[in-house]
Amino acid sequence: MTDWKRTLTRLVPAVPVALVLGSMLFSHSCANTSQAPTGGVKDTIPPRIVSLSPEQMSVGVPAQGTKLVFTFDEYVTIKTASNIVLSPPQARPPKSRIRGKSVEVTFDEDLLPDMTYTLDFIDAIADNNEGNIFPGFTYVFSTGDHIDSLMITGVVQDCNSLDPVKGVTVMLYKDHADSAVMLRRPFAVTKTDDWGFFCIRNIKDTAYRLYAVKDDNNNYMYDPSDKELIAFADSVIRPVTVVNDTLPEVQKLDMKDTLACLARKNEFELVLFRERPSRQMIVKQVRVSDRASYLTFNAPDAHIDSMWVRGIPANKLITQFNAERDSLEVWVNEKSRLPDTLHMFVNYRKTDSLGRLSPYLEHLKVYYQSESGSKAPSKSSSRDIKHTDTICVFKLEVDPKTVEQYGYQMEFDYPIVNEAFDSLRLKSINPRQQEEPVGFKVIPDSTNIRKFTVMPGSKLLPGYDYILKVPHRQFRDINGYYNDSTEVKVTLPVDEKLSTLNLVLTGVEQKYIVDLLNEKRDKVLRQYIIDSDRTLAFPYLDAGLYCIRITEDLNRNSIVDSGSLLEHRQPEKVKFFKMDGEILFKVMESAEIDQAINLAELFMK
Repeated sequence: MTDWKRTLTRLVPAVPVALVLGSMLFSHSCANTSQAPTGGVKDTIPPRIVSLSPEQMSVGVPAQGTKLVFTFDEYVTIKTASNIVLSPPQARPPKSRIRGKSVEVTFDEDLLPDMTYTLDFIDAIADNNEGNIFPGFTYVFSTGDHIDSLMITGVVQDCNSLDPVKGVTVMLYKDHADSAVMLRRPFAVTKTDDWGFFCIRNIKDTAYRLYAVKDDNNNYMYDPSDKELIAFADSVIRPVTVVNDTLPEVQKLDMKDTLACLARKNEFELVLFRERPSRQMIVKQVRVSDRASYLTFNAPDAHIDSMWVRGIPANKLITQFNAERDSLEVWVNEKSRLPDTLHMFVNYRKTDSLGRLSPYLEHLKVYYQSESGSKAPSKSSSRDIKHTDTICVFKLEVDPKTVEQYGYQMEFDYPIVNEAFDSLRLKSINPRQQEEPVGFKVIPDSTNIRKFTVMPGSKLLPGYDYILKVPHRQFRDINGYYNDSTEVKVTLPVDEKLSTLNLVLTGVEQKYIVDLLNEKRDKVLRQYIIDSDRTLAFPYLDAGLYCIRITEDLNRNSIVDSGSLLEHRQPEKVKFFKMDGEILFKVMESAEIDQAINLAELFMK
């Protein structure tokens, strides 16, 4: 109990006398109504436990009708009952209720015999007046004649950002089958704190499988159908550290004490990811225009043996998968009017009742749909037709800060059947307004047949304007429409305050994805994909904070792949390069930074 609370307790008997004397002394005085009454010093001290029943580390606790009583030094309230966590867990969470200054915890089912239990209070209790959170406490007891004494520690991080993840359920299983985490509750559990740190304490000396799950439905199992996140240790683990209450890993620390929290030892690092679905089937088919539709598959890497549309020759179909091969665009290269509903037949590998991929022929009725998913009519009135409905539409985009890396991006709404890229004209205009043609090359996109990169063939110069012109009627799409003319101009930035970062990469033994991210690490500003030693230039950077993320592209598909529990495959490994020990590094104005990174060494850490 705090000093002021003890003082108040001693003064309580004197309060009535003081009130009587006060009324006699000041009966003729006027009240000061210009100032609000004060409430005294605000209570900022959290409640503390003054007694336990049974005592901490008790053995022989009855397995039936168990009741645990935690008495505090003041009146408290149960803020978050779900944060009172029993390990090993039961089918239903512990029941808790307030009785006076005590919290009573009971259980819907009997406890297991000869078992060491822990009951964790994690931001669950607060004082009744000011809401000060009880800092946490782990209560240990046994229904047998001894207390298990080993522990493991670790951290859980997001697989892409490597940020710590709070509130993740960490679980130990004696059953070493990977499917166990989906079928039954674990042997021991805990939850991660603000720093993604966990400590599972007072466990037996045996071999375990270690998992972490973003357990959205709080059932202490992994539910992939609910798209829960999961992490797992690659191999079977065995605890070696003996519990000692003096260890910082066991203590409940102030989460604002950064140094203390980061000083805790982590035996295991788990990366949390969302699995891609494994059951393959077609889940959606939508017609977005007269000649364009798409199919959505439940899982990536869809395999189609053949497909056709009733009444349309097979050579009139143009198809394209996305990079993950879970979405297929379908265009009909046919000028004649098409029916409102297309009858599409897809012969593909679908997951059968035994979980195997087997050939399956599916008949799909593909029609226009509104945003709500209901059938929507096609355009039939001339009043519904806009200019963009009668031309070959495309986007032509360029960014002055990245034109040297990405060039001009040209993307059509529909596949083109007649192209004339040699009709494009790229020219430069120097500061004296003198024009000169500039050579270029056109690079088709590897995953999008409608997208092309127009890359200047010579080095661009600061202070020069570069204009790319697309002439009229040089491209025709599958609708039979020709393009309008357009042009776009770009000028390299000449702001002397802009900076350049050059990454000198060595030890490149496989394929990597190198991303320059913003300060919040939620946006990719520039990206390179490399498979050999080279220097990457990031010019025209504003002063500010940045970070470098490097992903190991093991399957060389140029995308960041998630993991798989049953295939025992971790997500592709991500590393953040630390400059002077920090993930974020500062770029000053007008700076030229050369930074060497050995990727082989970076990924060995």
